[in-house]
Amino acid sequence: MEEEKKELEEEKVEEVKEEAEAKEEEKAEEAKEEKKAKDFLDTKDETADFDAKDIEENKVMAILAYIGILVLIPLLAAKESKFARYHTNQGFTLFLFGFCSCVVLEILGIIPVVGIVFTILGSLVGLCFFILMILGIVNAAQGFAKELPFIGKYRFLKDDAKEEKEEKKDEE
Repeated sequence: MEEEKKELEEEKVEEVKEEAEAKEEEKAEEAKEEKKAKDFLDTKDETADFDAKDIEENKVMAILAYIGILVLIPLLAAKESKFARYHTNQGFTLFLFGFCSCVVLEILGIIPVVGIVFTILGSLVGLCFFILMILGIVNAAQGFAKELPFIGKYRFLKDDAKEEKEEKKDEE
């Protein structure tokens, strides 16, 4: 009888240990996921390179830069604003990548049988670009000049602010 009690107690102790280990592993996984999400959103911040007055005056233009074809408005109307130009470049990059990927996936969606896969993939890609658009709008509305995840490092428009920095470095 006593041996059975000891065995039961040992089994309970072992179960408690296993549960504790499982909880620790779960917490470690959650911490990894949080770090991944933080790293995704933690992109290069260039806000310090811009004038506060320029930021306040051109937030609306910066926001418009992320709304599809409306990227043309700040491209043409806010040529002198470095802040609006920065977001116009980000929005134009987003527009180009989104447009090209949608065209390619739509064409591949025509293929019989596997077309369904490309159609579903197209929907997921569209959702990703929508999320990037929201991130850009939020950054612009808050007055931040942060790169978009994944595609923000690409530049398709001439960036006068960066050229000025490089010229100053060359002069020194």
